Amino acid sequence: MIGGLFIYNHKGEVLISRVYRDDIGRNAVDAFRVNVIHARQQVRSPVTNIARTSFFHVNAAMVFEFLYKMCDVMTAYFGKISEENIKNNFVLIYELLDEILDFGYPQNSETGALKTFITQQGIKSQFQTKEEQSQITSQVTGQIGWRREGIKYRRNELFLDVLESVNLLMSPQGQVLSAHVSGRVVMKSYLSGMPECKFGMNDKIVIEKQGKGTADETGKSELGSGKQSIAIDDCTFHQCVRLSKFDSERSISFIPPDGEFELMRYRTTKDIILPFRVIPLVREVGRTKLEVKVVIKSNFKPSLLAQKIEVRIPTPLNTSGVQVICMKGKAKYKASENAIVWKIKRMAGMKESQISAEIELLPTNDKKKWARPPISMNFEVPFAPSGLKVRYLKVFEPKLNYSDHDVIKWVRYIGRSGIYETRC
Repeated sequence: MIGGLFIYNHKGEVLISRVYRDDIGRNAVDAFRVNVIHARQQVRSPVTNIARTSFFHVNAAMVFEFLYKMCDVMTAYFGKISEENIKNNFVLIYELLDEILDFGYPQNSETGALKTFITQQGIKSQFQTKEEQSQITSQVTGQIGWRREGIKYRRNELFLDVLESVNLLMSPQGQVLSAHVSGRVVMKSYLSGMPECKFGMNDKIVIEKQGKGTADETGKSELGSGKQSIAIDDCTFHQCVRLSKFDSERSISFIPPDGEFELMRYRTTKDIILPFRVIPLVREVGRTKLEVKVVIKSNFKPSLLAQKIEVRIPTPLNTSGVQVICMKGKAKYKASENAIVWKIKRMAGMKESQISAEIELLPTNDKKKWARPPISMNFEVPFAPSGLKVRYLKVFEPKLNYSDHDVIKWVRYIGRSGIYETRC
């Protein structure tokens, strides 16, 4: 995560300055000028740690850029980078390295130019060759590589799980500093024949096109959040999805593989439902005692239950003892982890609970103030924090004469914490 970007001239004067996070101050800018630019001879590392801030110079980025370029060159010569391919092509790789690097300095790394000097063909693994052949066969014959023909089930069932991970960084005052949701749609398909499936969600673009409200195609209103639609920032699909239809109609149509597979991944950053709010209060009583109070509030419907709740409250390294009082659940100080771990089995929506702790500190000669790492939280909730809802899931199989009404469908939403932190 980048805290700030600065461009200096040779005198150390800042020409361009952009700060993205509030943990980067003017003192960090001055520290870099004094310790790196004005002391060029002493500083050799392209990554320098000054005043609890890590500075990455352009030189380090150039090294990473070269490594990515080297991967591109090897892929162009012998395809997938794997242990087998590297062993089969070690003579070619050494020849490429001699051409690309001279005394450690990157030279020509453009694949087109290199192929005029190094004309040797790379050796591809047998597995990769078979994979490419199967793709060509699929394109020519129209066969589907991810599903065999003749599949039969006594009962046709389709399971769909919307699995989301919500990430948050919040200030002590309750301001959201960053938040996003990473989601996956996982399916288990137990369907006979070669079924055609259509999957629809409350995608903002589709909803605006159709001019509908929160009701889905069955006339039922959405659960949980009451959000009409969500704006998806980016998404990727399983190879079975017809991308042309999604691009033109935003319709997810596919012939599913048999069994379990991941239909899509997506990411969203707007109007996220934050399941919990953490309110911290830390008070220093002299130099040998801390008083900590943490309140957690659930922010979802009272009829829903969160579970597997865990709050980790960091403690200073010189902690000698902790006394904890919590209204709900169990709390324990773990000295090996420098944290108070508070666990609650279940918690309904629109509720709050709190924990109080007195932390005894050993005297120390260290004059540095405690950095106060953020309070982190883990949980699981039965809804999608992004607000995503399945509007419809349809199945058609004309050859075997069964339709959507003959399929038993199950839809489940699970939201989990990713990196869910509140500064204290």
